[in-house]
Amino acid sequence: MIESAFPIVEVPDMDAAMRFYHDALGTAVVYRYPVDGEPVFVTLQAGASQLGLGLAEGGTAGEGAGMLLWFYVDDVDATTTALETAGYLVIERPDDTPWGERVSMVSDPFGTRVRLGQPIAPQPEEE
Repeated sequence: MIESAFPIVEVPDMDAAMRFYHDALGTAVVYRYPVDGEPVFVTLQAGASQLGLGLAEGGTAGEGAGMLLWFYVDDVDATTTALETAGYLVIERPDDTPWGERVSMVSDPFGTRVRLGQPIAPQPEEE
C-alpha cells in the first residue's frame, strides 16, 4: 500500500524554478543535491507538504500536460498580486467558489499551472 506521495516537478532551469517556488511562494529548502555548487535536485517544504524540483534538460510539465499543483496560502489575493508583480502570469484572478474557497491560478516559469487556495466561509446553500 502507498504510504505517501512526493511530487517532483522536472524543470529545465533550477534558478528560475527556485525564484518561483522558493522565493515567490516562500517554501523552505530542506534538502539539496549536491550540497555545494549548483543543485540538480531540491526538496522544498510547503507547509505540511513537500515538493521536489529536479533539473532535467528540456523537462517541464508545462501547460496542458495534465498536471496542476495546488498550494493553500494565507491570502490568495495578496499572493496572486505579489506573483503578478514579480512578473509571473496570472491565469485566473482570485474568485470565491461555491465550495467555500477563494482560488486563483498562476503559471510557474515553465507553464505549469499552480492553483492558490484559501478557505473562506461556505457559501449559503440555495433553496
